[in-house]
Amino acid sequence: MIKIVGIRFKPAGKIYDFNCGAYVLKVGDPVLVETEHGLGYGTVATELEAVEPDTYRQPLKKVYRPATDEDRQQREANMETEAEAHTYCRECIVSLGLEMNLFAVESNFDGSKLTFFFTADGRIDFRKLVKLLVKQFRTKIEMRQVGIRNQAKMCGGIGRCGRQLCCSSFMTKFDPVTIKMAKKQGLSLNPTKISGVCGRLMCCLIFEHNMYDRNARSEKPPAAESNRPDDNDGSVDGVDDQI
Repeated sequence: MIKIVGIRFKPAGKIYDFNCGAYVLKVGDPVLVETEHGLGYGTVATELEAVEPDTYRQPLKKVYRPATDEDRQQREANMETEAEAHTYCRECIVSLGLEMNLFAVESNFDGSKLTFFFTADGRIDFRKLVKLLVKQFRTKIEMRQVGIRNQAKMCGGIGRCGRQLCCSSFMTKFDPVTIKMAKKQGLSLNPTKISGVCGRLMCCLIFEHNMYDRNARSEKPPAAESNRPDDNDGSVDGVDDQI
């Protein structure tokens, strides 16, 4: 039997399966795990599950060990480095006149690489910026351009409903959102009312879309019953067609 737990590296981030071996872990425990980029610091997000080796074809990386106090201190030191790198990079961006919006910096657990996340309208030539960052921090530098929705997910915030953004609290992926969903739910098509803080259509339009689809289909009377005496000459069908 293989004992599997789900590990999450970021709040509301994707959950990855790992082989926990002989360790007994529970949800919320901090752990060190083996990743393609070395050791990673994550949190147990799902209960332990035992499966047969034949039923799980994908090779699993292992939980290295539960995190210790020293590991937590290392993580805090990494966070301080991330904050310092963020401030320095923003200063460099201004001095170089680059049209980019830096919003987050992440460090590997062992400090071997710093990843800078930014948004921009087009492609950016950041070669000079990378040289300055390498000279300052003496480590591997990666510049990663992401979409505006990913920025909202990583930065977090409060939506127009007064609650934490769905994307930063529990959503693990982005599904397509269309204006047709707002029309079907009878919402105002004013962009300022159906757009989130990222400027795109609100992700919550997806949540009730299937329910409105089912309701619209179920309210239409069957064709065989459409000629009953109490039918008011198809007006209900007309309303459903508009919906």
